[in-house]
Amino acid sequence: MRKRTLLHQAVVALLALALAACGGGGSSSSTPAASDVGVTKDTITLGGTIALSGPASAYGTIARASDAYFKYTNDHGGVNGRKIVYKYVDDAYNPAQTVPLTKQQVEQDQVFLMYGGLGTQAQTSVREYLNTKKVPQVFVATGATTFSAEHKKYPYTFGWQPTYQGESLIYAQYIQKNLPNAKIGVIYQNDDYGQDYLNGLVKGLGSKANLIVDKQSNEVGAPDLGSQILHLKSSGADTLFIFETPSPAIKSLVTAFKVNWKPTIFLNGVAAPMPYLFAAAKAAGTPAAVESVWSVEYTIDPTDPQQASDAGVTQYRDVMQKYFPSGDLNDAFNVYGVAVAYTMVDVLKRAGANPTRKAVLDILNNLNETNPFLHKSVQVKNTSSDHYTITQEILAKFDGTRYIPQSQVIDVRGQIKFP
Repeated sequence: MRKRTLLHQAVVALLALALAACGGGGSSSSTPAASDVGVTKDTITLGGTIALSGPASAYGTIARASDAYFKYTNDHGGVNGRKIVYKYVDDAYNPAQTVPLTKQQVEQDQVFLMYGGLGTQAQTSVREYLNTKKVPQVFVATGATTFSAEHKKYPYTFGWQPTYQGESLIYAQYIQKNLPNAKIGVIYQNDDYGQDYLNGLVKGLGSKANLIVDKQSNEVGAPDLGSQILHLKSSGADTLFIFETPSPAIKSLVTAFKVNWKPTIFLNGVAAPMPYLFAAAKAAGTPAAVESVWSVEYTIDPTDPQQASDAGVTQYRDVMQKYFPSGDLNDAFNVYGVAVAYTMVDVLKRAGANPTRKAVLDILNNLNETNPFLHKSVQVKNTSSDHYTITQEILAKFDGTRYIPQSQVIDVRGQIKFP
């Protein structure tokens, strides 16, 4: 009799395990269950690394803004009955810290997936590990082209924002059409991040790449960029491209103004949010230092009077004011953090009542979303053969107080060549 009882218990246990394993996207069950690593009947745990300190600490606000949207989601029913737990940790923009912190989150904290990891080199340093472990590396906070282009080699890795090369293509197209005789100088961060932007500009200019008369690089955390700016000025360049993170971008703008160099300036999008232009103006002692700076936009702009009544702007303000009241409403990094979190929540909801990592991958490979926190006409879209999630942006020029759109939405899908 005891043998039969034990046998019956074993069969029941095996059936329970089999049913749990079937709880991915498309499950008809409406009752939450623990369906995969990092998923309980009450929570879904996401991990992430970001720079809360160090030379790129300005980006730390992205994680806080994303967390605000996750908390907003939790207070509005969560994800199919579960609350999102977002565990983001500080790697100080240092890949040597990113690796052990990522392993800790995967192996000890048992997160469902890694979300919003910041930095080109940092995320490259853990990409192989996460793909080997089959842990989704979702919406890395970097536009490095490799994260979209090499999806066949790294099927668990997904970008979100426009790629750096795609952004540079937009600048190159503008130069060829509107400034065909420009003399271009480039200052860029001397790593994969800065080189990716530069490569995109060179490819975009094509036979006109000789318009670039000088290129100057700098190391991460360089205390002074005076020699690079002076070298670019002396080259005769009348157009300056700044491919930097916010802190060195501010230094570049201030130094150019102080040496009385007044080129047409294009500032890469991930260094161009308005708080950093205001910081440059303050350091230079005048808003003239940043007036007429060109960049790109693809998210909503809460400072634009024409967007003031937009539903996305209203919701963004509501989220920030309640869940991140200390955050700067006008910081594009906060808009980005909320926007990308919206897509993450959308994916998790579509993954079903009992989500699995496989279900998430299936959704990510067939993504077609309209996001209320992006400019109208900008789509979030992936297919199994195209992981360039966002490829549309608009050109904008800073007037000293806010960015003024200078173009319609420009789409470079299909034009990006890698490497």
